[in-house]
Amino acid sequence: MSREKERRPSAVPDHEVIIVGAGFGGMGAAIQLNRMGIDSILMLDRATDLGGTWHLNTYPGIAVDIASVTYSYSFEPNPAWSRLYAPGAELKKYADHVAEKYRLRRFMRFNSAVEKTVYDEAGKFWTVYPAGQPAVTARVLILATGYLSQPKWPEIRGLDSFAGKVMHTAEWDHDYDLDGKRAAVIGTGATSVQLLPEIAPRLAHMDVYQRTPIWVVPKADVAIPPRMRRIFSILPVTQKLARYASSSILEAVMVTGALYNKELPVLTRGAEQLARAHMRRVIKDPELRRKLTPDYSFGCKRPTFSNTYYPTFNRPNVELVSDLVDHIEPDGIVTKDGRKRVIDTLILATGFKFWEKGNFPPFPVLGRDGRELGEWWGSHTYQAYEGITVPGFPNLFNLPSPYSFTGLSYFFTIEAHMKHIARCLGEMKRQQAQSFEVDRAANDIYMQKMRHNLRSSVFVNGNCGSSNSYYFNPHGEAAMLRPTPTPVALWSADHFPLAHYHFQ
Repeated sequence: MSREKERRPSAVPDHEVIIVGAGFGGMGAAIQLNRMGIDSILMLDRATDLGGTWHLNTYPGIAVDIASVTYSYSFEPNPAWSRLYAPGAELKKYADHVAEKYRLRRFMRFNSAVEKTVYDEAGKFWTVYPAGQPAVTARVLILATGYLSQPKWPEIRGLDSFAGKVMHTAEWDHDYDLDGKRAAVIGTGATSVQLLPEIAPRLAHMDVYQRTPIWVVPKADVAIPPRMRRIFSILPVTQKLARYASSSILEAVMVTGALYNKELPVLTRGAEQLARAHMRRVIKDPELRRKLTPDYSFGCKRPTFSNTYYPTFNRPNVELVSDLVDHIEPDGIVTKDGRKRVIDTLILATGFKFWEKGNFPPFPVLGRDGRELGEWWGSHTYQAYEGITVPGFPNLFNLPSPYSFTGLSYFFTIEAHMKHIARCLGEMKRQQAQSFEVDRAANDIYMQKMRHNLRSSVFVNGNCGSSNSYYFNPHGEAAMLRPTPTPVALWSADHFPLAHYHFQ
């Protein structure tokens, strides 16, 4: 007898909603469900505690790269941020605060890695299979597993042969003493920008292996004075104004510049000039500047903010290696030019899986007719109506979907999803329906609109060929970002036609 038959649940679901993921996306969904009077909720997470990224990632220097007043729920401002860009520990503390205030821990079950989810067409519910645990069922399934949750290990010949210490930044070993070590760091993305300045002073020597340079602009990071924090606490409107100001600046420069590159190329060119000037002030060696300067347009790949990244390469114990890695030996790394650099510590700042199998989604999701979500996306292009629902997958909200991230703070995307969930489930309740599914024609029209909007973006008009950006899926489409201004995404979540869904 198959495992599915052995564990086949009854026709009455155990829960009204199951949420997979206890990060900010999953918690936002749970808060919205509670507002609607839904408390038959189960939240599953493979980790040992809540917080998602901010629980799992603890590498030295981790911090937000969006101003803290913006990187938070708009309805739950945090007056206690110590800095304009809060360190990771404060984000974890904020997540704990949100869970406590909104009584979310009562729904959470940790150490519960989901192996697969299956939709029951006859019963109109989902069955979720956590590893080593009984199957559980729910009328509605919300996947809040995040975009960047599965560490990506590089495929380098000889990696398994290295005899020294190997660490991925997403699995940092705080018991390992870096002092006096000869280390290599592979990767120069946003994580490295934060990590390198923190660990370089402790190391005897550090080789930084760069495949693709990153655009870096100055970071206006300052401590928030206690007096200002008191004002934020006493007059929450002041923090809302700070949030509005920060968001507006980022929207105008970062999002608008990327989405309307055809009409406003001056914005991306201006950002490139700012980054180049920032580098020139710090890096005096022209050859080093050349190696650190991207040859792709600003916005093709995720840029970042830092005042300490470039100075790190001026240190006498730091070498930037732009030659490609050929293989790894037990005591070092050999590049394509045949040179070997001896190390005792290997740090992988190689990011996370994105479009690869095993991440998007991170487990099989079987909808109507046994259709598997990841495979269907792979063969039909990546798509999702309003960045949250997919034809053929009833009663499913997939929060990390194609064309959903607004490109600003992820919290704007989360709150757009919360609005969408509320409207959809509210109509489902009004009609006393057992299922909802987005209309295929409505989804197709939405996708046509997104692809049309992309024609003005830097992803189409810029020089992105060498960016190695996870914004692009295997079909060459920049399908991660939603090519609309953030206010439009929020408005659409409140006003999409309910007729675009079939309720049964």
